[in-house]
Amino acid sequence: MAGVTNVAFRTLCRELEQARTGTTSGLYVCEMVTARALVERHPVTMHMTTFAPDESPRSLQLYTVDPATTYDAARMIVDDNLADHIDMNFGCPVPKVTRRGGGAALPYKRRLFGQIVAAAVRATEGTDIPVTVKFRIGIDDAHHTHLDAGRIAEQEGAAAVALHARTASQRYSGTADWAEIARLKQHVTSIPVLGNGDIFDAADACAMMASTGCDGVVIGRGCLGRPWLFAELSAAFTGTPAPTPPTLGEVADIMRRHGALLADHFGQDKGMRDMRKHIAWYLHGFPAGADLRRALALVKTLDELDALLSQLDRDVPFPAAASGPRGRQGSPAAVSLPDGWLIDPDDCTVPAGADVMHSGG
Repeated sequence: MAGVTNVAFRTLCRELEQARTGTTSGLYVCEMVTARALVERHPVTMHMTTFAPDESPRSLQLYTVDPATTYDAARMIVDDNLADHIDMNFGCPVPKVTRRGGGAALPYKRRLFGQIVAAAVRATEGTDIPVTVKFRIGIDDAHHTHLDAGRIAEQEGAAAVALHARTASQRYSGTADWAEIARLKQHVTSIPVLGNGDIFDAADACAMMASTGCDGVVIGRGCLGRPWLFAELSAAFTGTPAPTPPTLGEVADIMRRHGALLADHFGQDKGMRDMRKHIAWYLHGFPAGADLRRALALVKTLDELDALLSQLDRDVPFPAAASGPRGRQGSPAAVSLPDGWLIDPDDCTVPAGADVMHSGG
């Protein structure tokens, strides 16, 4: 997730899974970077591709719209040993992305989509680096693309596909349509199909797999403020006892560790500014006064973070109210698209300016 799954958050998730279950079974994916910015070695983008020394496998997610740039980026990942796995994200529904033909808009252009996937696969030939592809159901209810996207990705050599079971017009609102994951699983038969959407605890993940037959799950908003979720998933999938949900005191310790990791990655000033957005997610459902929440959301230093966290009641158990959705939800809306975008799904013209944006957009 853009702005979330940097090296600090991924390290925290791995540490918590290892501490709580003794496993590191999750594939922790780097926040999305643009292929063009990677090829141009933009300093911000290169910093976003930072991996921890002990992080394995290293999973890098690309945003891309151009087969040629895709090839160059994937080849660079191979030649410079930047990652062990490439995931291509065609799921972003943000208007500034789709109005230029990128993100969730792009799979509508079937031939272009296929050329992009093929370029990444071709660039990694002869290596152990798999290419996976993530996409949505389609643009809206009148323009579903996921079955074609799955078939094309499978044909072009993708190692797996993942479906966020919403259309771009839904954005993050409403309920994910898990039935479409089941349809994709029936349609794509030679590679794994992963499901994404509305997984906020291990029971949700098990329910999705049972109802759709998918081969695994992808977690997005479900881990916001809940980096221990992956330990719970590991326990559920291996049949071992579920870890006890953390008390508020344990959550405070996790927040402190997160802040320290962010400070290591960004420096204290930017690290604490980045930490602020996580506060509401961590404290969702827990009793914490408005003044304390407000102060934490303005935290400037690690010492200040320590002082504020010490005011939380450490003995409060994990409440039922702390479960459920967090992060973006919003309302459905018409998808912003380039003029004439829907006229010809076989047009393979690279959309102009669609990769001129900051990584993680």
